Amino acid sequence: MAVFRLARTVLAACQGSLLGTRKQAAVLLLAAGLAACSPIYRNHGYVPAEDELALVEVGVDTRETVGQKIGRPSTSGLLNDEGWFYVQSRYEHRGPREPREIDRQVLAVTFNEAGTVENIARYGLEDGKVVQISRRVTETNIKGISLIGQLLGNFGRIRAEDIAG
Repeated sequence: MAVFRLARTVLAACQGSLLGTRKQAAVLLLAAGLAACSPIYRNHGYVPAEDELALVEVGVDTRETVGQKIGRPSTSGLLNDEGWFYVQSRYEHRGPREPREIDRQVLAVTFNEAGTVENIARYGLEDGKVVQISRRVTETNIKGISLIGQLLGNFGRIRAEDIAG
């Protein structure tokens, strides 16, 4: 939307002066190029605000009451289900470049065995660690032979009995 307003303003300014059509096109192209490089911000996820979080009392609230007060998260503990994790990220998109994460908040609400709130902790992007994900790639058992080499290598192995059945 901002690109169209900028282009309209530039065209209006160019029409009132003695600039030629080529200069108008160049100015319009420059303005559109600058507008295309402006950042676009996108938010993903949800983390409750501080005033909503103040309603949750450690040692008193249970999973059900936390769900009623601040909502259920999209992520919970995978192994032992002792915690709920609210995650929110903010990404910056600039033109054709890869999006860059500029902010992340993680709110961790942990529960004890009885199901009451044991701890509430906030983490930011600076608290994160890069985790190496193990890649399970199956290695091929054919090394150094191209597809064409494999196909040509099979010609001598075919017998008439194999085809006739």
